[in-house]
Amino acid sequence: MPFGSARAQTVDAAQRIAEAANSFLASLDDAQRRRALIAFESENRLDWHYIPRNRSGLGLGEMQPAQAAAARALFASVLSDEGLRLLDGVRLLEAVLREQQGSFRDPGRYFVSVFGTPGRFPWGWRFEGHHLSLNVTLPAAGHVAVTPFFAGAHPATVSDGPHRGFRLLGRSEDLARQIMASLTAPQRQAAIIADRSFGEIVASPQRERDLGQPRGLELAAMNGTSSALVDALMDRFLGTLAPDLVAAQKRRVMEQGIAAFRFAWAGSLTPGEAHYFRVHGPVTVIEYDNTQNGANHIHAVWRDLAADFGRDALADHYRRQPHR
Repeated sequence: MPFGSARAQTVDAAQRIAEAANSFLASLDDAQRRRALIAFESENRLDWHYIPRNRSGLGLGEMQPAQAAAARALFASVLSDEGLRLLDGVRLLEAVLREQQGSFRDPGRYFVSVFGTPGRFPWGWRFEGHHLSLNVTLPAAGHVAVTPFFAGAHPATVSDGPHRGFRLLGRSEDLARQIMASLTAPQRQAAIIADRSFGEIVASPQRERDLGQPRGLELAAMNGTSSALVDALMDRFLGTLAPDLVAAQKRRVMEQGIAAFRFAWAGSLTPGEAHYFRVHGPVTVIEYDNTQNGANHIHAVWRDLAADFGRDALADHYRRQPHR
């Protein structure tokens, strides 16, 4: 896709996202709006996490139905139907945990924060709670950043009750296992970077530098079957976005050069045992770890090491238009 076409689509997306954010804010009363609105320059904007903790913003459980619908329209301005199902699935699993562990697990404790003024660059918003952090930043015209984007699943497989058998992130695991099965023995050996899983994603908050250089099997060394499976795995993450934003993100991946990407695995290849995998390029990283709770607790994240929170475009914006 030509650069100009992708940029035009991103400009259209920016307008759509701003309109949805303004509609959401307009649905709130004054007290709620004060809770939801945070200065773009606030350190809070970069303070993302996926553990249960107190959060700023306005919780879904504090919203009236029309307000919650406006919040969902905001999410839909960035996400595809698959992305919305991911958000719903994370909160469904929080309800499953509530049945198992008690009321401190609460699907209403997922919070919307709007940073800055929608439509006036730079600005952004976040939707976050236990096992979920979606960070959307519009640093300048023609730029929409959507990372860090974290989603977790606990339990990874629901064992009983009305949702028995539900695997929110199961397709990603299945594709990664298919990739490993499709490799030759020497390729599989090159892909395995550790005999044991790491117990956590490496690119957790403030730790992305711990990733180091890409390790594992070069994607360029894979045959067509393996390469197609990696594409499908990456689409599980990129495909959570609205189609116009997917186009821009795929272009970004291609610009890095497929030869620079590697696929890595750590841990057991036996289903039901602790394992980890990632796709790692110069700036794009997709990670998945399933170690905790007897390998029934997934952490997965999509990072852009240059453009998380719109950093690359934001730096350029400030160079062109110094803020005082």
